[in-house]
Amino acid sequence: MRIGGALFEEFTTPREWTAAVRGQGYSAAFCPIGDDTDADTIREWADAAADADIVIAEVGAWGNNPISPDDEVRKAGIEGCCRRLELADRIGAACCVNVGGSLGEDWAGPAEGNLTDETFALIVDSVREIIDAVGPKRTYYTLETMPWLIPHSAQSYADLVRAINRKPFAVHLDPVNLINCPERYYDSGAMLQECFDLLGPHIVSCHAKDVILHDELTLHMSECRPGAGNLNWRTFVRELGKLGDDIPLMIEHLSDVTDCRAAAAHIRNMAQVEGVHVV
Repeated sequence: MRIGGALFEEFTTPREWTAAVRGQGYSAAFCPIGDDTDADTIREWADAAADADIVIAEVGAWGNNPISPDDEVRKAGIEGCCRRLELADRIGAACCVNVGGSLGEDWAGPAEGNLTDETFALIVDSVREIIDAVGPKRTYYTLETMPWLIPHSAQSYADLVRAINRKPFAVHLDPVNLINCPERYYDSGAMLQECFDLLGPHIVSCHAKDVILHDELTLHMSECRPGAGNLNWRTFVRELGKLGDDIPLMIEHLSDVTDCRAAAAHIRNMAQVEGVHVV
């Protein structure tokens, strides 16, 4: 298993970037460059990562909605995802990740109809279109699990893998985004076990965060740093460790260096308890 997260140092060169990653104690990183970067420069960053034994975990395709009811928005969403997937393939990232898309105005927001069979079919078609247009050889296209978008459960993700039926389609697991009810909150270990039982061989990258349920009607949950919530980290780390040494677990949504260090320390402690090797 590899841990990565936000960087707080300034960098402009590949060597400065790798020093910043390693300085945080990380062996995985978010992609540091954009899809407008030329091929030679992409190669320089990829070589620097390889030399420093850093896995580039993901290229985010955030902000693109490939199933929007608006034809222009959908077309732009498909094109944006293709550009990001091309970058991921060139730089050798573990995956390119986006959400499945939404029928609402917000590219990742809740909307009526998001969880229907018809929307499932739209996602299947859009993912096939993106993968077939790019033809990635070194990376995977993935969808982040979400509480109000498909895939919203381990089973819905497994169904997508079968329906899309493309080798470059894999799984990006964010288990906290699947916790959308008290049952999953209080029994997150069972939810995590189901994820790894159904999706394990397809998982190429994960997000690390935590969740807390508030005593406030009707139902309120908030993200928090790993270790400060109710996620069953022993199950998460144990099952992730079974997938090998190079699966990245990326700490996200933390803007304070102290919080990031506390999160990484918690994950490492759980890994030590479970006997999981952290690169």
